[in-house]
Amino acid sequence: MLDLHMHSRFSEDGELDPEILVGRCAALGMSLMSVTDHNCVKANAPAARAARSLGIAYIPGTEIDCVYEGNGFHVLGYGIDYQSSDFEKIEKDVRDQGLSASLRRLEKTQRMGFLLTEDEMRQKSKDTYWKESWTGELFAEVLLAKPEYAQNSLLQPYRKGGARGDNPYVNLYWDFYSQGKLCYAEMHYPRMEEVIQIIHKNGGMAVLAHPGINLKGKESLLDGISGLGIDGIEAFSSYHSPSVCSFYYHEAKSRGLFVTCGSDYHGKTKPSVFLGKNGCILSDKELTGQMPSFGY
Repeated sequence: MLDLHMHSRFSEDGELDPEILVGRCAALGMSLMSVTDHNCVKANAPAARAARSLGIAYIPGTEIDCVYEGNGFHVLGYGIDYQSSDFEKIEKDVRDQGLSASLRRLEKTQRMGFLLTEDEMRQKSKDTYWKESWTGELFAEVLLAKPEYAQNSLLQPYRKGGARGDNPYVNLYWDFYSQGKLCYAEMHYPRMEEVIQIIHKNGGMAVLAHPGINLKGKESLLDGISGLGIDGIEAFSSYHSPSVCSFYYHEAKSRGLFVTCGSDYHGKTKPSVFLGKNGCILSDKELTGQMPSFGY
């Protein structure tokens, strides 16, 4: 079993310590893994040590927010030198924007009629690595826990049994806090070509994450993205139906790119996403055989 896309507490929306995450992978019998936190590489050293002690091959990784043609994307970096200052700069750039973006999200949430305070959000985030970054998932967690909103019609779809209740926190984020939505707060991310260059400069390979989400309805952009030097595509993802997996597998192979698989496990923010579950129809040998070795 392989899983090359998962998140620890060093992601704004992750939950578990890296060592615990690796332990759960070991319990599942995983043979190869990568922790790919958003705009952060801090999990790699402890995850690599834990994986080595448990006999799991480990690929250093990260997932970086970026922009192409005005659209937000995520690019996975594998086999990177995670001690490079380039990744510290990426984290700092995101962190420096965190509080102002969080306050804009709060203001827009209040405009929707929700009585939510800055103190409540600070209290909720105080023990997290990204204390100043209040994600859409965090807003969802706070709002859904407030008893005065138990019958709120806007929140009903995200409760148990509701149409969006399978992954309530991230679904509420996608519906209200993602790009173009009512509570979206713009942040400035690097261009995709810059991210690819940074990954390559630091010995890594760049992979387009979950294209079935970010490229949905914009598949024509794949031609331009391929021309930027992307190395691979995450064809197999927990978000992709079998037909979408097949589509991106063939798109990758027609362009001479390798494919990867990943669950995008986060923990409580995505309760219906499970480690090792990514829709991959290739055997472990087939998948790794068409990937770079990454030295593991």
